[in-house]
Amino acid sequence: METKKKTSRKLDLLTAVEQVIELSKGSHLDVDFFKKAARPLKYLADRLELTKEQSVMMALFIDHSSDSNIRISDFTSHLECSTTRIIRFMKEIDELEHRGLVYCCRERNGITYRVPMDVIDAFKRNEKYVPHDCSGLSCDELFGQLEEIMEMRDDNEINTETAERRIFELLDNNKQLLFVQKLKEYDFCQEDTILLIIFSHLFVNNNDDNIGYHDLNFFYDRKSQWNLIKNRLNRKTHYLQLVEMIEFNNDDGFVDRESFRMTWKAKKDLFLELNIASMNQDNDRKNVIKHEGIVSKQLFYDKEVADQISDLGQLLEETHYNDVCRRLKDKGYRSGFTCLFYGAPGTGKTETVLQLARQTGRDILQVNISEIKSMWVGESEKNIKGVFDQYRTKVEKAPVAPILLFNEADAIIGKRLEGAERAVEKSENSIQNIILQEMETLNGILIATTNLAQNMDKAFERRFLYKIKFNKPTLEARMQIWHSMLPELKEADIKVLAERYDFSGGQIENVARHYAIDTVLHGNASLETLIAHCDGERLEQKEGHKIGFK
Repeated sequence: METKKKTSRKLDLLTAVEQVIELSKGSHLDVDFFKKAARPLKYLADRLELTKEQSVMMALFIDHSSDSNIRISDFTSHLECSTTRIIRFMKEIDELEHRGLVYCCRERNGITYRVPMDVIDAFKRNEKYVPHDCSGLSCDELFGQLEEIMEMRDDNEINTETAERRIFELLDNNKQLLFVQKLKEYDFCQEDTILLIIFSHLFVNNNDDNIGYHDLNFFYDRKSQWNLIKNRLNRKTHYLQLVEMIEFNNDDGFVDRESFRMTWKAKKDLFLELNIASMNQDNDRKNVIKHEGIVSKQLFYDKEVADQISDLGQLLEETHYNDVCRRLKDKGYRSGFTCLFYGAPGTGKTETVLQLARQTGRDILQVNISEIKSMWVGESEKNIKGVFDQYRTKVEKAPVAPILLFNEADAIIGKRLEGAERAVEKSENSIQNIILQEMETLNGILIATTNLAQNMDKAFERRFLYKIKFNKPTLEARMQIWHSMLPELKEADIKVLAERYDFSGGQIENVARHYAIDTVLHGNASLETLIAHCDGERLEQKEGHKIGFK
């Protein structure tokens, strides 16, 4: 009679659960139980869109929801039935897991379950649990969801199959994102797509560019699958390596086969929607010179060079530059501007690039030649391709096209080796061929500086539109440089210095810096000290040479 009163009460979700739990105690889940519990089971099934068998299992989980490690043995104790009886309901439990109503942790010491707090809160509110709407996300939000899935997989709360299903559901619900569109465009198989997503998650969410095997194997619950992936990665035969989406890291120039990273190409393609600090900081810190940070400096040239620099400076002014590019394209010509500054050391080649950048509001992407030429055969070619890929991205994104600077480029624009047989020689030629090809299709501004133009390959010579030779300064220019560096000197002394020492601007600056240091250290540097520094700068000093000052 008492049971009838309880089962006839007006139902809500928690009341229905209470009634199912009470009626199921010691019931073995036999036919008689399902008859007695028909009303609350129907209520749960209708409200939650479950079968009556699934409703029983859900009620048992809710009753044990205070425990984060629910075991099947907890159910057998309550029902006073064998484990075999519960196994018959495992398909129902698997469906609850599929719906996100319970989480499952599969570890070597057994399987446990827990009920997510969102599900418990929904029961408290007498509402059907509806998973969070994961459509229309921003790229940042999508990676937040990916992180949750990866954490659940790492904690063994979901298996590999469930994790993959949730990931692809997330992608299907966010087709508006460029990240998702790129993945679809690649048209990789499911396994390769998942591995690329794992790499993306580790880079974006963990800022990890040094990914080891131990960072990857958490995702795979089948050892055979993971071993196959690991072997392919180690042999560099994995498809993602072949299409240059991931690569080995380097350790002092040598490949580290235990460590991986995403390639610049992959990052550039996939993460356009994200403002990833590590990418921006790395690029800016290492090789980008901001135009606003360049200090103004007066340079002195002979008339011919001054006229050429003036013309080039006018061309690089944004309004002129865009107009000229458009006209060249209309006529079917290449629109990229390639310039060679060549001449003796210290004649102002690099400083001229800096001042042109400052005057025209253009940042400089400076190429470090020593970093490009990796000790590992094949890496140098990838590095130089990465430089031009990076530059193209900056041209596309920047309001004003930056300058790509190959400073002291002697090592890469020299004459190519005929009949190269050694791997290093072949690599050198490959680098040069890549640069030549990139110069043909360049959309932007490339400036190279060199001290040894006579060793330049003819193919490079043809591809430089502007070639400006920087001569050592004339007597008049040397006097101007001395005056600008040391304005406190008398004109007569400046003239003697300029006449006696055939210095470049860089050499004069060295002497002036020494003179300034002496002034700081000793309070007042003498003319004799200045002469000594001049003689020290000119290593070929002649015996008995003297200078007089008035």
